[in-house]
Amino acid sequence: MMLVVATGEWDELVDRLVATTALPAGVARRVVEEVVAYCGESAEEFIRRRHHELQSGGLTNAEAFGRIASELVARPVAAPPFTERQVRRAIYG
Repeated sequence: MMLVVATGEWDELVDRLVATTALPAGVARRVVEEVVAYCGESAEEFIRRRHHELQSGGLTNAEAFGRIASELVARPVAAPPFTERQVRRAIYG
């Protein structure tokens, strides 16, 4: 999920990255866009994305549901605690 950061919206952070790293401004802006998108992902979007990733990696649903529930606690923008049943419902409705 890529979010386009409006010009001016995160300029101070982009300027800081340019000043403190070797990143050119265009790359710094793309980094900021990616971080904003990552942190802006809703719990439900995260659950569906991670479930797909874990299934693709060969985990069973039982393994994936528990892992997703524990990962939600460590999200940069913390989601409320989800039970495995709530994780399952977010995926399948």
